[in-house]
Amino acid sequence: MLKKLAKYLHGLWGLCFLSGLGMIIEAICELALPSIANMVYKNVSAAQQSGENITFYVIKIGAAMFGLAVFGLAGGLMTMKVSSVASQRFSYRLRKAMYEKISAFSFKNIDTFSTSSLTTRLTNDVTMLQNTLIMTLRILVRAPALLVVSAFFAFSINARISMILVVMLPIIGVIVALVLKFGFPMFRKMQKKIDNINRVVQENLIGIRVVKAFVREEREKEKFHSASDELAKQGSKAAGLVVTVMPIMMLLMNVVIIFIYYSGAKNAAAGKMDVGQISVLASYIVQVLVNIMMISIFMLQLTRAKACGERVCEVLDTEIDIVNPENPFVPDSPKGCVEFKNVNFGYYEGDNVLENISFKADAGNIIGIIGSTGCGKTSLVNLIPRLYDVSSGEVLVDGVDVRNYDISALREIIGVVLQKNVLFSGTIKDNIKWGSPDATDEEIIKACKAAEAHNFIMEQPDGYETDLSQGGLNLSGGQKQRLCIARAMIKSPKILILDDSTSAVDTATEAKIRDSFYNEFKDTTVIIIAQRISSVKDADKIIVLDEGKVDEIGNHDELMKNCEIYQEIYKTQQKGVLE
Repeated sequence: MLKKLAKYLHGLWGLCFLSGLGMIIEAICELALPSIANMVYKNVSAAQQSGENITFYVIKIGAAMFGLAVFGLAGGLMTMKVSSVASQRFSYRLRKAMYEKISAFSFKNIDTFSTSSLTTRLTNDVTMLQNTLIMTLRILVRAPALLVVSAFFAFSINARISMILVVMLPIIGVIVALVLKFGFPMFRKMQKKIDNINRVVQENLIGIRVVKAFVREEREKEKFHSASDELAKQGSKAAGLVVTVMPIMMLLMNVVIIFIYYSGAKNAAAGKMDVGQISVLASYIVQVLVNIMMISIFMLQLTRAKACGERVCEVLDTEIDIVNPENPFVPDSPKGCVEFKNVNFGYYEGDNVLENISFKADAGNIIGIIGSTGCGKTSLVNLIPRLYDVSSGEVLVDGVDVRNYDISALREIIGVVLQKNVLFSGTIKDNIKWGSPDATDEEIIKACKAAEAHNFIMEQPDGYETDLSQGGLNLSGGQKQRLCIARAMIKSPKILILDDSTSAVDTATEAKIRDSFYNEFKDTTVIIIAQRISSVKDADKIIVLDEGKVDEIGNHDELMKNCEIYQEIYKTQQKGVLE
């Protein structure tokens, strides 16, 4: 994991070196001050006994100590600045790499992660790794250096008293090891609780109109409080484990300080140590213990960072199942012929949604697909732009297996209006130009007229420059559907897939949209998924699906004679119309 994350520090090692250098400078200055103070104490005591003037000497040494403190401060400031820059660039690169990886995910890859989990990984988890890097650059150099040098000076002053460190280090090591062992699972659970609370908030905000329509505000508040409580409880457990370290460390530190002053006083009384040496020795040993505490705190931070790092690497290591072949095919003059040959497909291994699907749509044909809910209509059309790959069999476009196409080139010749209408923040024109970024105003208006969207757009406050709220919430369902159809049409695709895309449009408007397919998109192969027979009645071919299998293929008249399922759907819908 560290090797994978370290590559995002490429080019930043110079900054890391400067950060470490600044910490070393600060540590040296900090360690030098107790020794200088002890030297002043000795010289002042000797000068007082001999009757010499000590004022000038004290001022000189004081100025030197002040200069040393300022130099150490400069080293610390350099470390803070450089470590902040390095950590920010690291997190930027890591977040960018994750976002690019997620953008390249196939639908199958996306299905393995929840949206809330990906959001947490991109934000909270990366921020935690960023903070850990800052602590690494600031503490991991300074603390060990101070610890080792302080221990050296302490043993040089009085090795016997300093042996207390040899006793304490194993005790502290065992405590930290136990905390790390039990802390890691807690932090993993904590990150999942953050995923959960993000999921609840996201669902509530996206579905706020449904929540209010069904008067479920109180229920949603309870869900949020429940998720929040679970996070708080898990956080309390993890924090409680961490918090126990500090009192134990402070207790051990105070025991050590009492031991030092007690032993030092006995040695001073016996003439084996100066009083000044006791203070300096205590200062160095406390420095050792403080830095052990700092390293322990860092290790705890590292435990949580490890949990976050694994989640980040899980995204980065995800194998994208739909990628370009080694020598991708790029069509010169696509026609739009679509053929399915013995296609089987399932979202999970051994669970086929589609079985033995075979049919051909010639270029310029209008193909209708109809069947009961859950029979695999959407799954079938998702295979054409290669949003999913077939489990077996072949999907051919102009005689070439879609798995041999360059993915971008394949999707460039296909226009898709998905079952769920998705619009983005921005103007109506901006949303239409998603289909063709270089489209002129005339082309935009033509596509919107073909989709029967022009009239209602002109009724908007600023026409095509009207800003849409998030998800196009200031439009009706039918208006959003027509904008999505226009967005697909403006591509002038060779294959146009409409996945139940006129369900919210009245029958008269739907008929006009169908007419535009026949009159203005004669060279485009149009595949229409519909619930209403009226939507596909005039299609060249109608495919009737039943439980993932092709029940019958034919035009309207042929199916009315030969297909019982189609006859039943027609009779049911006619009955509804007559009633």
